[in-house]
Amino acid sequence: MRNFIYAVAMLLLWNSAAFAGDTHYQLDVDGMVCPFCFYGIEKKLGKLHGVTDIETDLKNGRFSIEVTEGVTLSDDAVQKTVNDAGFTVRAFKEVKEETDN
Repeated sequence: MRNFIYAVAMLLLWNSAAFAGDTHYQLDVDGMVCPFCFYGIEKKLGKLHGVTDIETDLKNGRFSIEVTEGVTLSDDAVQKTVNDAGFTVRAFKEVKEETDN
């Protein structure tokens, strides 16, 4: 029972953190041809300060990156990370999410 309560508490904390105003970015990369390409970039992006989640879109060559509230990903850091992995940034922008008020 104690483990169940702990699991529920962690789930609630995780869900509340997901809606705490984290910043989201969209990164489009050229030159990726397989899932291993995505994995290599995803691994490097995950090491950037504040990155909490990365989702990939293989079809469109796109990464959705979530960072901790108050953290900003610089264009230079992202460009360097992608270039060091052997690929080219096509586009990088912060994505403003609409709120239901």
